[in-house]
Amino acid sequence: MNKKMFVGNLPFVTTEEDLKNLFSQHGTVVAVTIIIDKYTRKSKGFGFVEMETEEQAQACMQNLDGADLNGRNIAVKEALPMTEKRPFAPNEA
Repeated sequence: MNKKMFVGNLPFVTTEEDLKNLFSQHGTVVAVTIIIDKYTRKSKGFGFVEMETEEQAQACMQNLDGADLNGRNIAVKEALPMTEKRPFAPNEA
């Protein structure tokens, strides 16, 4: 079963290919996504990597959390499930 991880504190010049190359040292990368700002079209400095197995993801979290990538120490954590967004209610305090 695939396992998704959050990757934070990315240098803004990091590409999805850079992340794929880094994470593939610990297993099979299924998907890589860097989150892009919809207005500036630039990286927001975080993304997600999906590994083929739980074991490969654990190896990535243990070995890459705090690792240097282009001068920044990246954070690699288990991705939390998306929650349903609450509708905006201007009357709420």
